[in-house]
Parts: sequence; C-alpha cells; structure tokens
Amino acid sequence: MKSYSQFVSSSQYPLQFCSPRTTLNSYIPFVSSVSSSSLTKGRVEGLCITRAMTGSSNETNNKETKLWGGRFEKSVTDIVEKFTESISFDKHLYKHDIMGSKAHASMLCQQGLMSASDKDSILQGLDEIQKCIEAGEFVWRTDREDVHMNIEAALTDMIGEPAKKLHTARSRNDQVLTDFRLWCRDAIDRIIVSIKHLQVALVTLALDNEGLIVPGYTHLQRAQPVLLSHLLLAYVEQLERDASRLHDCRVRLNFCPLGACALAGTGLPIDRFMTSDALGFTAPMRNSIDAVSDRDFVLEFLSANSITAVHLSRLGEEWVLWASEEFGFITPSDSVSTGSSIMPQKKNPDPMELVRGKSARVIGDLVTLLTLCKGLPLAYNRDLQEDKEPVFDSVKTIIGMLEVSAEFAQNITFNTVKIQKALPAGFLDATTLADYLVKKGMPFRTSHDVVGRSVALCLSKSCQLQDLSLDEMRSLSPVFEDDVYEYLGVENAVKKFGSYGSTGSACVADQLDYWVTKLEISRSRTH
Repeated sequence: MKSYSQFVSSSQYPLQFCSPRTTLNSYIPFVSSVSSSSLTKGRVEGLCITRAMTGSSNETNNKETKLWGGRFEKSVTDIVEKFTESISFDKHLYKHDIMGSKAHASMLCQQGLMSASDKDSILQGLDEIQKCIEAGEFVWRTDREDVHMNIEAALTDMIGEPAKKLHTARSRNDQVLTDFRLWCRDAIDRIIVSIKHLQVALVTLALDNEGLIVPGYTHLQRAQPVLLSHLLLAYVEQLERDASRLHDCRVRLNFCPLGACALAGTGLPIDRFMTSDALGFTAPMRNSIDAVSDRDFVLEFLSANSITAVHLSRLGEEWVLWASEEFGFITPSDSVSTGSSIMPQKKNPDPMELVRGKSARVIGDLVTLLTLCKGLPLAYNRDLQEDKEPVFDSVKTIIGMLEVSAEFAQNITFNTVKIQKALPAGFLDATTLADYLVKKGMPFRTSHDVVGRSVALCLSKSCQLQDLSLDEMRSLSPVFEDDVYEYLGVENAVKKFGSYGSTGSACVADQLDYWVTKLEISRSRTH
C-alpha cells in the first residue's frame, strides 16, 4: 500500500485551506492545517487540498463529483457549498469516525459482504489516514462536505475500489450518530475526571481549614454559624450529583445506531451486535428510525453540563463576594488574580467572575439544542447538522470552568482574623438559644418569641446575647438558667449541632472522612 506522502502530484491551481470555525483546546481533539513545507511538491491527490475557487462557472465545474452525485448534472454553487459544509467543525469526530469504519469493515467481512483482503486494505488505509490527521498533514476539503466523506474519499484515493465497499449497509445518518455517541461518551469521561479534580481541591481546602467557623447565610443575611469545611463540602456534594448525572447519561447514550442506515435498516445480512460490541456499546439501538432521529442523549448531556455550570457559577459568586473588601473572607493569590488598567490598587478574582459568566454559554448551548429539536419530524433532517458545535462548545467550556475553579481553590487563603472579627455580628447563636428553651420544655413558637425579644433587648443595649445577664434573660422568661451560657457564642452554638449532616464538629469530621476515603486523598499531603 502506498503511504499518504506518495500521493503527491503537481498542480496548476493555487491551494486553499479550510479554517475551522470552532477552535477547541487540548482536551478536545484538534486538527491543524497542513504545513506549507509538506506542500512544496504540489497537490496531494484527492486527500485534502482544495483547489482555490474564484466563483467562475468553469472552475466550479472542476469540483470533485460528490459521492452522492450520480443523479446530479451540476455541482452546487460555492455559496451553497460554504453554507452547508460541516467539515470545519465535525472534523473533530475523525478518530471516532475511523473507529466506526474499522468496526463496520470487520463486520462486513465477517458477514461475507467484503473479502478479507479488502478489509485489510481498508483497515491499513484508515490507520494511515489517522496518522496523517494527527500529524497535521491532512487538509480537509469543503467540497467533500463533512468528516465522513473526507475520510472515505481519501481512502478511495489511497486504495481504490475496496474503499467503495466501506459504505455498504450504512448511511451518513447512522454513521454520524455513531461517531457522535462515541465522542460524547469520551467527553463525559473527561468531564467526570475534571469534576473529581475540583472535588479533591475543595476537600483539601476543607481539611486545611478544619475548625474555622464562618457566618452561614440565608437571603444573603447572616443566619447561623457553620464550619467552613461544612460549607465547602456542600459544593462537593453538588459536584457528586453532577458526576452521577453524567454517569447516568453515559449509560443511556451507550447504544449503537450503526446499521440503522438512513432510517429503515437494510436487507443485507449485517450483524449489528458485532459492531456494537466492537465499539464498546451496550447493544444496538432497537428501532432504526429512533436510531437516526434521537438527540435525547445530547439534550441530556447538555442539561447535565448546564446544572454543573450553575453549581460552578454559585461557587464563583460566593468567592467573588468573599474576596471583596466588604467581606474580606478570602484572599486569592496573585497567580489567580488580575489588575485594573486604570486603578493600580485593584486585585480582581477574574477567573471566578468568568466562571460565573461562562455558565451562560453552557446554558445557551442547551437552549440551542432544545430549540433545534423541538419542531423536527422523524427521521433525520439536515437541521441536525447544527447539533455538533453547541456540544463541542459546552464540553470545552465546562471543562475549562472546572479546571480554573480547581486552580482557584488551590490558590486562596481564608482570612481567619477578619472572619473571627465578623462573627459576633448578626446574632448567629439565636436559633441555638431557641433550641435551649425547647430542651427546657418550652414550645418552639414560644421560644422563638422569647429569643426574638432577647435580640431586641440586645439591640437596645448594643450587645450580644451572651452579654445579657441572667436576670435580664429571666425578665423575658423564667425558664433561663445558668447553663444557658453553654449555648451562647458561635463556638458553643456550633458544638450543639448534632443531627446527621449538620455543621457540628463531629458530623463534619465524619463527612470529611467519607470524602477523603472516596476521593483517595492523603491527609498527610493536605497540610
């Protein structure tokens, strides 16, 4: 078999390259344009480099005949071709497209629909093409529309007639859904890893600050004292549900559309269970129409990402507030902060502001897909070509949000002195005092009223509850006794919490032990 580089011939035409509309970073497969040095010998025959099109009818007629073009007498216009192409973004599916094609070729051979020699030629050719793509030596052609036709046409140029058998008993409809499910499956795995990374960062932060009490808020008003570790673990719990949703989504998407063809299946003797097993799917999809129509797995995936984005946005909002002068509870290091171009004193927690802002993109990607799918009849419609870019963007954005949140968590310090000075304000021990009266036999509604009047007395005296004398308390209720002072003050208040999942020291210690074990964190490395 000839290698890619051997398919080089001279060309009288200048070269034109396809620039991607969507550039993804390192955690999404990225394909670069071919280097100029690899083109010095001219055009690579059929494998990627597009002749420059100026729009004249003569040059338009020189376009390569479409693989579907048998009944057509004319090529599509440049405007239509540019508008309908998807190669600028769906080329990111190349690895999964090649995986699917290899499994399909092996199945066709097993079923007697392809010879062993043809199968071997196809597999070797696909390996060669993948190497070229990953080496940046494969140039994608817009006149070949999408990733599937680019790879198939390149394979045909490379090995000839055997490549034309590869599309037996499949359509681009089931092919793209197979690629997309494989891609989403891998993306889910990457996101789950990033979620765990952030969980580890938050638990480590909780371990490093064990025993630190902070004000807990409801309605953004001071409510009750809580351990900082307890608050941080609340986000860890949210992230665990995020990972669980993705696990569930992965289970539901892991069914194979390949072999459903355009929508009705095929009369050829294929074995869909063989291809499904080869690609690591649970089973083939039961209904061929559903197989090419379904985008539930994408909607569910983007929904899970959106919920994760909301959780990260809430974390970002809290830390942005806590980094402000008004709160001053945290200080981000310089390595995760930015300054102002005009105000030299400023130190801004920009990464978490952007986390808060980028959540809108992830939510928008979900809304795009919901709107795209809402009015479509069965089965495949070209509208569904528009499902890729929102998914690519959602995955890129959510992984970035998770990674920068973990980075931020690893580079902040809590200002214990300022936090401790802030604790007395707000009567955070008031509910604990009400619980004290309940333990003495008083109905809760009565205790609520008594403590409310106690707070009013403190306001008139500009003091805290623990500063009231026993006589002053007894003037409000004779139930008060000397032991009341064991319930007053934030430290005493926190000690009195004992219900499962509460902010009590023993309860939080149990929660920390659970997450240290689950996330396999070494306590010795957290201090």
